Amino acid sequence: MRVLLKAQLDTEKGNEIIRNGTMEKGMQAALERLNPEAAYFTAENGCRTAFIFFDLADSSDIPKSAEPFFMEMGAKVTIVPVMNREDLAKGLSALG
Repeated sequence: MRVLLKAQLDTEKGNEIIRNGTMEKGMQAALERLNPEAAYFTAENGCRTAFIFFDLADSSDIPKSAEPFFMEMGAKVTIVPVMNREDLAKGLSALG
């Protein structure tokens, strides 16, 4: 299932891991693990925020997907199912 993982980093923890040089390495490892379809990075509500779209094969994969953001980056993490244009068309066609 295609999902969006939104990770909002704690500002102080983010500052710390940027200063000590582990932010880039940690983010790269997380992205390699998730193999995302797309990943975007911005500031939202004053926090460093990542929007990562990837395939979640099984709900039991949630901990290994989210924990690095919690543990290494002090992030608030949200995971929600999402659709692309083709998924939406397929879903709408099943309605009628």
